Amino acid sequence: MLRAHRLPAVRICLLVLSVILWSATVSACAGADPSRTVASSHSHRTVSSRAHKQRTKCVAAARGRHRKAGKSCAGRKSNASRTRRSVSRKRPAFVDGGALPANVFEAPRSPPVAPVGPFRFFSPTSFWNEALPADAPLDPSSAAVVGVFDEEVAVAEEAKKGPAINTTSYSVPVYTVPADQPTVKVTLERASGALTLQSAWDAVPLPPEAKPAAGTDRDLVVWQPSTDKLWEFWDLEETLTGWQAGWGGAIEKVSSDSGAYGPEAWLGATSHWGASASSLSIAGGLITLEDLELGQINHALAIAIPNARAGEYASPAQRTDGYSTEPLSLPEGAHLRLDPNLDLASLHLPRLTLMIAEAAQRYGIFVRDKAANVAFVAQDPTPTGTNPYTGPHGYFEGKSPAQLLASFPWSHLQLLKMELHSES
Repeated sequence: MLRAHRLPAVRICLLVLSVILWSATVSACAGADPSRTVASSHSHRTVSSRAHKQRTKCVAAARGRHRKAGKSCAGRKSNASRTRRSVSRKRPAFVDGGALPANVFEAPRSPPVAPVGPFRFFSPTSFWNEALPADAPLDPSSAAVVGVFDEEVAVAEEAKKGPAINTTSYSVPVYTVPADQPTVKVTLERASGALTLQSAWDAVPLPPEAKPAAGTDRDLVVWQPSTDKLWEFWDLEETLTGWQAGWGGAIEKVSSDSGAYGPEAWLGATSHWGASASSLSIAGGLITLEDLELGQINHALAIAIPNARAGEYASPAQRTDGYSTEPLSLPEGAHLRLDPNLDLASLHLPRLTLMIAEAAQRYGIFVRDKAANVAFVAQDPTPTGTNPYTGPHGYFEGKSPAQLLASFPWSHLQLLKMELHSES
């Protein structure tokens, strides 16, 4: 009997204990959310309070008190920053419908790498190579002069006489030669009183197979990167007695030169050196084969025009052969640019035309010479043995230069402020 009564009592005790334990568990679970909610609601204030205390210590340290505390604050701040950076790399970005911008928790990006542009002759600070500021001052005569020039272009287009891009005629072949290229003497003809130019031509690393550009100017450039020297020739020809040229120049430190001839170009050089009539080097402003290959012209352009102003030139030109008496004609050395506010993308230009327009907008166009028609100057491909300009897959895309330049926005050119000089 005793055992019979004792067993239910044990069971009753166990049942009561189970109920108590179950009740405690339910209470704990029911109170868990409120406790977390309270902690969450107060967490910002708690962190802010701690941060305020830390800042107070750091401010005190900055004023010269609690130096040890100041160092401790700096250390904790640095560690906290590192922790935040570490966490930020691991968190995903909220893109669609998220409360935070997509880039808030993105991994830090490496700084952008500047694109490698084509090689450029002359100093990075040369007028050929410096990009123009958007607010570059215009010449007071800009609108009138550009208006007259635009009319000249329209007349040439109607007469089917340009504009042109000179490539294999009245162009500039560039012979890049190695350090061990044998030298020859190029005799200066048709000029006197230029002993220093002749001395610069006494040993020119001119290849025996060199050919000047077709046309009466017969221009040619020799470029020797190993010595940082350049020679340029006008009316160059090979005769039975050797090479000779009518005029030209030489530059002994090309990478730091301005690209306009003067005393700094070569020992004894003068401002009358140079194959162009303006004394601007014919290597400057040249649309090179490398420009075309990379699809980017990162320098100013050179242009020749029919009606260059007589008796007056603009810096950086040093002289002129202009003969136009029209007061609104462009002087040699004039610096044109396309309006920086012109949206070139909206014009849907051919690829090469767009390249030229972009260069004209960013660097400008210098009037370098007088010519029979308006013409840009591109590198003569004769030294390569090929002609990459022509054909359906050439740089001209099967079009003529006149067709390519028909859509060039000539009327949007601007004339930058000129520093004029009278031809003596």
